[in-house]
Amino acid sequence: MKKVLVLGGTRFFGKRLVNLLVEAGVDVTVATRGITQVDLPASVKRLTIDRDDVHSLAVAGEEQWDVVYDNICYSSQNAMDACKVFRGKVGKYVLTSTLSVYDYAEESLKEEAFDPYTYHIQAKTREEMTYQEGKRQAEAVFFQENAFPVVAVRFPIVLAEDDYTRRLYFHIQQVQEERPIGIPNLAAQMCFIHAQGAAQFLAWVATTSITGPVNACSDGTVSLAELMEKIVQIVGKPARIEQTTDDSDASPFGFVASFYMDNSKAKAAGFPFWSLDEWLPALIKNVNDEYTSEKA
Repeated sequence: MKKVLVLGGTRFFGKRLVNLLVEAGVDVTVATRGITQVDLPASVKRLTIDRDDVHSLAVAGEEQWDVVYDNICYSSQNAMDACKVFRGKVGKYVLTSTLSVYDYAEESLKEEAFDPYTYHIQAKTREEMTYQEGKRQAEAVFFQENAFPVVAVRFPIVLAEDDYTRRLYFHIQQVQEERPIGIPNLAAQMCFIHAQGAAQFLAWVATTSITGPVNACSDGTVSLAELMEKIVQIVGKPARIEQTTDDSDASPFGFVASFYMDNSKAKAAGFPFWSLDEWLPALIKNVNDEYTSEKA
């Protein structure tokens, strides 16, 4: 892997991926809309594109790439555009996909629980479909078009101190301020991955022969009750858990049923996932410290 294009690599695990690739001596180009100025290594090249405009995306298809990472594909139309632009131009295409392609289940979800190879394709833009359907459609297009080798990395919720959605921060803030948290099912089991672990997996999977869908999550699960108990222990205040609340108090982790993945395919191929216990308690403490610092 010598020459890599990253579609959307300026924040969170995308930025971490870029840094890992640069450290490994890879020639990296990042393509974004160019709206936000982000500090990246000096060697990183930049392209300004509109991911939703095939003519704009075509600029990235003027070169050959060993690997293209696509962190910003949200619809069948996005995927169709990529197949058109990069056909014959890329050695391997790494699509960032999601746990959300699955439906809720009480068992650990394996890759075959959603089959993109037979899923009906509808040509629509991201505005015309939900996040779940957009990712299902994107996978279906890439695998059925078979324009180039593709691996679809299915991540669960990704966490770190710099999570711009502030999902973990929300729970800590609610407990600190003694506000209710809407969680419909405390028994629901969840899986997560740390942003650094996500970046490491993306860097690794491009060097393997893996194609098709692959789940990537930390080892272990945690129920919402257990997660809230960890938060309570660190914050030092009780949590006000309610099944239903106003939308502003509803947990972004408030799944109505269990939703977690089996990562055995990736582990069998040799990737060493961190366990949740290795990083989740420390992250909760760090985010709580961030809250305390902001309020000081």
